[in-house]
Amino acid sequence: MLTALRRLAGTWFAKGLFLLLVLSFAIWGIEDVVRNFGNDTAVARVGGERIELPEAQNAARREVQRVQRQLGGNFEINAEMSRAIARQAVEGMVMDRVQRQEATRLGLAVPDAAVRDYVFAIPAFQGADGRFNRLAFDSFLRNNGLSEPGFLALLKADLLRQQLAGAVRSGAAGPDALTRPLLAWEREQRAAEIVSLPFPAAPEPAAPDEAALVRFHENNPDRFSAPEYRHVVLGVLSPDTVMADVQVSDEDLRAYYQAHLGNYEKQERRRIEQVLIGDRDKAVALAARWREGADFAAIKTAAEAEGGQATELGETDRAGLPLPELAEAAFALPQGGVSEPVQTAFGWHVVHVSAIEAGETRGFDAVRAEVETALKRERATDVAFERANQVEDALAAGGSLSEVAPRFGLQVADVTIDANGRGRDGASVALPLSGQPLQIALRAAFAAQQGEMPRLAEAGQVALFAFELKEIIPAALRPFAEVREQVQDAWIAAERRRHQEERAAALMAAVKDGKSLADAAREAGLVARRIGPVTRDSQDPNVPPELLAPLFATAPNATTMAEGTLGFTVAQVTQVIAFDPASDPLALGRTRSAVEQAMLADLESQYLDALRSRAEITVNEPVLNQVSNP
Repeated sequence: MLTALRRLAGTWFAKGLFLLLVLSFAIWGIEDVVRNFGNDTAVARVGGERIELPEAQNAARREVQRVQRQLGGNFEINAEMSRAIARQAVEGMVMDRVQRQEATRLGLAVPDAAVRDYVFAIPAFQGADGRFNRLAFDSFLRNNGLSEPGFLALLKADLLRQQLAGAVRSGAAGPDALTRPLLAWEREQRAAEIVSLPFPAAPEPAAPDEAALVRFHENNPDRFSAPEYRHVVLGVLSPDTVMADVQVSDEDLRAYYQAHLGNYEKQERRRIEQVLIGDRDKAVALAARWREGADFAAIKTAAEAEGGQATELGETDRAGLPLPELAEAAFALPQGGVSEPVQTAFGWHVVHVSAIEAGETRGFDAVRAEVETALKRERATDVAFERANQVEDALAAGGSLSEVAPRFGLQVADVTIDANGRGRDGASVALPLSGQPLQIALRAAFAAQQGEMPRLAEAGQVALFAFELKEIIPAALRPFAEVREQVQDAWIAAERRRHQEERAAALMAAVKDGKSLADAAREAGLVARRIGPVTRDSQDPNVPPELLAPLFATAPNATTMAEGTLGFTVAQVTQVIAFDPASDPLALGRTRSAVEQAMLADLESQYLDALRSRAEITVNEPVLNQVSNP
């Protein structure tokens, strides 16, 4: 048998088979390269320069983190927002390439020394001594997922862009032909006579007949329609829902107490003041003055005269002091004590303890219930996430949420609700979620399509939820009998509004016929009052805010009318006070500066648009769609 195999191995057939085997393993190792051969894997190209998918994904991830920080940790960025942010990140990379290529064409460059100086000048990277702090720099890079070379490359590109933008923005000036009329327009003042016609002051209308109410109900469906409701079965898995299943022994509780003893201790706190100075002898002299009874204000003045500084560190515990040497000195002193000079990398410190709040340790028996709750919650968190996989498997196997929930400790609510979590009676429905997690679940439930399989999703930090959409109940006009009382109230309000609107129109007609608003109001049994002079942005509580815009759009002695939430206001312009821009050179300068900034921003935007339009840019849409799914 072996002899036959050796003989077969020497044939050309066996050698060809062996070669095919080698090739198959080689191709298996470079499968992605072979599969993508001939396909463009770049997200975009700018003048032949590629923007690769990993680079775009990293940029999109940083942009998502930035947006998340701005909106707050509880704000959920959904898939649609993530795609929009990814496209925005790619567009930023495209414009970066466009500007870099233009800078290269113009022969612009940023020396490494300029980049270094710029980094050293960033306040976030400086320590207490005002010098560059490597730890702060490394922390920034780590928190933003950047390497040092990558960050410096981004910074160099930004400095190049600043050179381009600076060249475009320089030299623009706000012309007097624009700034003077603008300032005059902003500072113009007006006085007026006004008459208020509040809705509640209108007389009670005659009782409507049933037919009028029915017509009003039919003609205003948006006011009397029920919102869309959804019948959902909502299941929530969280530490709270499984905590009852968690058992802990007395030994567990005592071990947890010892491991977290700091949580049950009230640390000693001290109110501390310090002097920082560069010379030891001066520090010794200041310490002596402090011990002799000089107050902090005198010490501060003396320290500053010697080129140092005195600061109040406030009330803090030992861990709150940034330097171990200072903590050791400060917490070794009695109340009112002053330390010997302590040397650190920043100079010589003298600390003074003005007050001491003693620490305290609560014994195990006193905090047993608190310890038990904390330990159970900690273990319940682990249990909840362990069960999450089991719940997902059970749902994927076809189990309904109502069947799966009791097996794994999910809290279930079978409810019919609107998008705000209210029932058909308008009251909030009791649900196993609240606050931001509830809003996340409601958005998901009202974005779902009927027939979708339930799946677990995160609601905030620790809660998970799943839901079954049983029924979608479209928005519909409520039956008249059900809302008759609301219809009648709305009809009465509408009649009162109509009455006041007619009175307002009559006042305006009387003024148009030659009467003053004060006379027309007196004849109608109303009272006119004078307001102003006021400016366009007046905050005068006696002037309805909705009246300002029409008041400044009305000719002198003419009338205007504005409707607010409380009623109508009729106004007659009695005085227009023009503003002379030459009377306030400072205001004119501020306006000119604002105009110039707006012009410069427009110039830069137009310049960048022109650069982009003439650049050779291609975007690979299929690959771009992968940027938000790293």
